[in-house]
Amino acid sequence: MTRPFWKPRGLLDSPRKAARRLRQLRYYPQEHVVTLYLNVRHREIGCETVSIGTLTASLIHPREVFSPALAYRAAGVLVAHNHPSGDPEPSPEDRDVTRRLRQAGEILGIPLVDHLIIGARGHYSFRERGLL
Repeated sequence: MTRPFWKPRGLLDSPRKAARRLRQLRYYPQEHVVTLYLNVRHREIGCETVSIGTLTASLIHPREVFSPALAYRAAGVLVAHNHPSGDPEPSPEDRDVTRRLRQAGEILGIPLVDHLIIGARGHYSFRERGLL
């Protein structure tokens, strides 16, 4: 797959910077899953919406996250989704999908850099909480 030239965007070396980049997610009325694809220096080289769910759920599968990562030749992925309720605390399903994405990234050699949950009351970072 040939991609158009993509100028790397800003440095995303902290959950706060990534949450700021994706802050518009807090306004969406249904769950959206967005993946940022990063180069080796943690600069964004691509961004894809990989799933749009319902008011309370979305489907995140490793194949939808990592297929574009391979095309972008990404060195890492950062997954984010919103909670329309406004509460960024992870559900048991969020914890499970993070575990599966981390495992898939390890197998492919493309690490899951973080999984952010964006809510009206801030963000939750699995990396900051020591869960990645």
